[in-house]
Amino acid sequence: MTPDTKSPAKSRFLAKLKAYFALTKPRVIELLLIATVPAMILAGKGMPSIWLILATLFGGALSAGSANAFNCYIDADIDKLMGRTKNRPLVTGELTQREALVFAWVIGVLSVLWFGLLINWLSAALSLAAILFYVFVYTLGLKRRTPQNIVWGGAAGAMPALIGWAAVTNEVSAAAWVLFLIVFLWTPPHYWPLSMKYLEDYRDAGVPMLPVVAKNEVVGRQIILYAWAYFASTLLLIPVAPMGWIYTVVAVVTGLWFSFESHRLYNEAKRGIPKNPMKLFHLSITHLTLLFLAVAIDPLLFIAL
Repeated sequence: MTPDTKSPAKSRFLAKLKAYFALTKPRVIELLLIATVPAMILAGKGMPSIWLILATLFGGALSAGSANAFNCYIDADIDKLMGRTKNRPLVTGELTQREALVFAWVIGVLSVLWFGLLINWLSAALSLAAILFYVFVYTLGLKRRTPQNIVWGGAAGAMPALIGWAAVTNEVSAAAWVLFLIVFLWTPPHYWPLSMKYLEDYRDAGVPMLPVVAKNEVVGRQIILYAWAYFASTLLLIPVAPMGWIYTVVAVVTGLWFSFESHRLYNEAKRGIPKNPMKLFHLSITHLTLLFLAVAIDPLLFIAL
């Protein structure tokens, strides 16, 4: 076989791999895994083995990828109506519905077996719970029915903190639940600014995100309430874990910063359509990253001292 005849086949194969990768929503996975390693370090009060970290991250990526692939399969009909999602593999035809469904099942089952056989069965059960919750509770149950969809959907996104903790200790302690609560309360003020930006997309698709069904001022007020609740949850970790001065300083300073920016968005929303709601969206990612970086550094510094 000549190189010329090999090239098209190779290109199709690579395009297929790229489409499967896109089906997992890799940027979402990256965001979810931000919480995993810091939770593992805090759980172990030091750095776990590199093997355990990599194994947990791989299993977590499979779990989140499966949930996201199921989501793309279920929501293909509305993804094609939204500019933000119109290039997803099932919309463009790069993958068939059957290919997506089989892929979602395979990596989902693999994630549970991976955790159970190589790490522990508690982390496997949590991985399975995360997939089932995201698929059945959020995607099938809430997303198209209630403007509180993303609030409860945040529970699935908060599961990596519990999974990381369980991978190290084979239990879920109070501090692990506080980490879960932090990510859970972070989700609404993270996602609602994005919904403001893509308001017309969600309206056209018939998805009742809060900005679709409520005035901007109401959405802004809800963002403030959740931003302050999120801030309070980050402070709750200090006595429960307990945390040292690095985490405390980062949590207080960045928490006030995030709360201030949420008030700024609210003030804009009161006057009409916010000029740049995505500023708070991007800031929320930065804030969560800094916070969990502090979660990781704090116990490591204590050991070093």
